[in-house]
Amino acid sequence: MSETSQTLPSAVPDAAPNQAAATPASVRTGPGWFARLAVVGVWVLLAALFAVLVPETFLTEGTFRVVFGSQQALVFLTAALLCTIVVGEFVDMSVASNFGLAAMLVAVLTVNHQWNVWAATAVAVAVSLAVGAVNGWLVVKVGVNTIVVTLGMGTFLLGIALWLGDLMPVSGLPSSFKHISLQPVLGLPISFFYGLALMGGFAYLLRYTPLGRNMRFVGENREVSRLAGIRVARVRLGAFTIAGLIAGIGGVLSAAATGGFDPNVSQSYLLPIFAATFLGTAVLQPGRFNPLGTLIAVYFLATGVLGLQLLGATSWVSNVFYGGVLVVAVTLSTVLHGRSR
Repeated sequence: MSETSQTLPSAVPDAAPNQAAATPASVRTGPGWFARLAVVGVWVLLAALFAVLVPETFLTEGTFRVVFGSQQALVFLTAALLCTIVVGEFVDMSVASNFGLAAMLVAVLTVNHQWNVWAATAVAVAVSLAVGAVNGWLVVKVGVNTIVVTLGMGTFLLGIALWLGDLMPVSGLPSSFKHISLQPVLGLPISFFYGLALMGGFAYLLRYTPLGRNMRFVGENREVSRLAGIRVARVRLGAFTIAGLIAGIGGVLSAAATGGFDPNVSQSYLLPIFAATFLGTAVLQPGRFNPLGTLIAVYFLATGVLGLQLLGATSWVSNVFYGGVLVVAVTLSTVLHGRSR
């Protein structure tokens, strides 16, 4: 993919040098609080509706734990996707398969080949990191289209994961290993707080550090970024590499939580990943991809799907809900991005 300017519903750069000072206050005024928190309000109303309709099942500690304690795979996957989206690489279709490969490697090396679980973890994360680096090299250095590279890589990795497990789930990880993911802290598994730290740190990086501002700037306009002295290729390559690292860590945590992994599960995350990431552009920073908005979107979607299931909807409802939200979220992202300009 050539490093040319792109028009995408992605982040507006926080500031080019001296840009903010030259911008009139009326232009710099961002969306009001109503726009920033509208989705949060809908989330509250949705939860209130389910509480009225099915109070005996929705208003329970179990529901709270399911919504907030079982979404960490999605949190890590959306963070991985955000890494590349922020720098303008809009569709990374390989993060879910990379996640699944890491989870399978931990399970297969430990259970089937009697490796030490921590050695298997190190290998799994290293492989995911390498996959991200290869994706970046093919897209940035060779110039292959992002969709082609990541779709092909995702399919390839899925095949490898299926081969490793002989088309079957692999389970039997040491029971002590689950504590890295399920150790209770304040009533929730510790992986919930890993997700908060990951998204909080990512948000801080984008808003308050030169690297984060450079990532935003590259995502908005590569040619201008290059002229401004930003090492565009390095930023893009680094984004792919870190996306692979985050996906690998998420896969390891998922394997630890379940004691193994089913390689067929990873593809089921693709639709929720994109739905949450795009819905996040309507939260806190309308028109921008942002980690905290995405984090809120993850739990909004979890609440909606669980509530509908408690009302009696069957397994098809998640596809309908996630697909509908994705269409609405992309539409909102496009409209809000247009207004931000």
